[in-house]
Amino acid sequence: MADGRAHTGIHRARYRRIMRFAARAFTQIWWFELVLPRLGLARVAERTRDDRMLALAGGFRTLAVDLGGLMIKVGQFMSSRLDVLPPEITAELAALQDEVPAVPFDEIRLVAETELGMPLERAFASFDRMPVAAASLGQAHRATLLPADAADTGLSAVVVKVQRPGIDRIIDIDLAALRRVARWANRVRMVSARVDARALVEEFAQTSHEEVDYLHEAASGERFAEDFADDDRVTSPGVVWERTTRRVLTLEDVTAIKINDTKALREAGIDPREVASAFADVMLDQVFTHSFVHADPHPGNIFVTPVADDSPGTPKWRLTFIDFGMMAEVPDELRSGLRTLVIAVASRDSRGLVKAAQEIGVLLPSADTLELERALTMLFARFGGMGFNELRDVDPHELQDFAVEFGDSMRSLPVQFPEKLLLLMRAVSLTSGMCSALDPTFNIWEPVEPYAGKLLRDQGGHLLQDLGKQSLANAGVLWRMPTRVDTLIDRFEAGSLTFDISSLEHRLDRIIRVAYRAVSAVLFGGLLIGGVLLLGAVPPLGITLMCLSALPLLHALFGRR
Repeated sequence: MADGRAHTGIHRARYRRIMRFAARAFTQIWWFELVLPRLGLARVAERTRDDRMLALAGGFRTLAVDLGGLMIKVGQFMSSRLDVLPPEITAELAALQDEVPAVPFDEIRLVAETELGMPLERAFASFDRMPVAAASLGQAHRATLLPADAADTGLSAVVVKVQRPGIDRIIDIDLAALRRVARWANRVRMVSARVDARALVEEFAQTSHEEVDYLHEAASGERFAEDFADDDRVTSPGVVWERTTRRVLTLEDVTAIKINDTKALREAGIDPREVASAFADVMLDQVFTHSFVHADPHPGNIFVTPVADDSPGTPKWRLTFIDFGMMAEVPDELRSGLRTLVIAVASRDSRGLVKAAQEIGVLLPSADTLELERALTMLFARFGGMGFNELRDVDPHELQDFAVEFGDSMRSLPVQFPEKLLLLMRAVSLTSGMCSALDPTFNIWEPVEPYAGKLLRDQGGHLLQDLGKQSLANAGVLWRMPTRVDTLIDRFEAGSLTFDISSLEHRLDRIIRVAYRAVSAVLFGGLLIGGVLLLGAVPPLGITLMCLSALPLLHALFGRR
C-alpha cells in the first residue's frame, strides 16, 4: 500500500512538473508575443526572441533528460517539426539522446519473469546482468537460448529487450499532460491558426503506443524481412516468438560493424563509399517499392555484416537493420504525392513541388503559394543538384541567410506535416547524413534520379492504362447511343415522353418565398426609417409607421421557408 501511494505521489509530481513548465512557457509567449506588441514594445520582443527560444528549448531539454520516459521522445518528435517550430528550437532538441541511466537488474528481472511466466534461469541458458543499451522506454541484455530452444529456432545468441518497470503508467501520465497542454494551445489564436495541437498529440500518442508494444515491433521486423527476402544486400534479426511478449522481445543477436565505423569497415576490406550507395538505394526501395520504411536508421540501428561465403555472385557484406519500433507505412495517396514530389525535385520544378505539397496534405489548396514558389525557384537555381561536399564550399552566411528566408516563407503558410510524412522525412534526413559521413562526395540526387526516371515511366504507363479504360468506356457509350436515341424518338412520337420537374418546382417555390421575405425586410426598413423621420414633425403618423413596420418584420423573420 505504501509503495502504491509513493508511486502515485511520484506520478503526480511528474505531471505537475510538466504542467508548470508548460504554464511558464505559455506565460512567457503571451507576454512577449501578445502583450508587449500591443504596448508598442514589439521591438523588445523581436530583439529578445532568439535568446528566449533557445532558453525555452534548453529548459525543455533539461526537463526531458531529468524525467526520461516519453519526454525524450517528445523532444525528438518536436525536433523534426520544422513546420511548427523555428530552427533555433529544433536544433537544440535534435541533440536529445535516447540514452538514460540503466534500470537495476533486479527490477528488469522482475518484469521479464512476470511476462515470461518463469524464472530467467528456466527461460535462458544465460542472461547478462549488464545491459547492452538503455533507452527511455526499455533496455537490452544479451542472453543465450536453452539447447532445446536453440535447436527449434536455429539460433543461440540473442538480445532480450525488456521494458522499464511502470513505463505504461508513465506514458499515460505524460500523454495526459500533453493533451491538456494541447487544449491550452488551441485557445491561443496565434497557435491554433498555425497548427492543430490536439491532432499533433494524438499522432504522437499513436506512434508511442506502437513503439512500446514489442509484439507490434516483432511483427514489423518480420514484415521488413519478408520485403527483402530476395535481396542479398539486406538482412534483419530473427524473432524468438516463444520468448516474446508485449513487454519482452527476444531477437537474434546480429551485432556487427556499426555502419558509421569507417575504420572497422576498411579493416574488414569494405569500401565505405559502396556502403553509402547501397544504404541509400535500400532506403529508397523501402519508400517507393515496399511502402514500409525504417524511420529510425541511426548508426546504432544499422550494422554492416561481413559474409564469409565466397560463392560467385554472393555479396561480401550485408546491411543488417534492427529496432523496428518506429516504422513509417506509406499509404497510396502519400506515395502518389511523393511520386509527384520526386519528379518535381528531379526536374527542378518549383510549381510541381508546391502541387506535390498540396497533394500530400502539407499545404491547403487555398494557401497563397506565390512566395513559396519564388523561394523554391531560388533554392533550385542556387543549390539544386549540389551534394553536401559542395555545400560545404558555399559561404556559411549565404546558407544561413537563405535558410532564414526560406524558413520564414514556410512558417508564413498554413503548413502542417502529417505524422507519416514526418517519419519519412526523419528517415531521409538520417540516411542523407549517414551517407555523407561514409562518402564525403555523396550526392543525394544521384540515387534519387534513377527513381525519378522509373516513376516517370510508371506514370506514363498508368496514363496509357487510364486512357485505355476511358476509351473503352466511351466506346460503350457510343455503342449504346443509337438504341437509346431510337427509344427516345419512339416515346416522343407516341406522346409518352414525360419530364420530372418536381424538384425544379420545389426549388422555384423556395426562391419565390425567399424573395417575398426579402421584400418584407425592405418594407420593414422603409417603414421604420420613415417613422423615425416623421416622429418629430408628425408624431402620430411616425408612431403608426413604426408600429406597422412590425408586420413585415415578423414575416421576414418567421415566414414559411
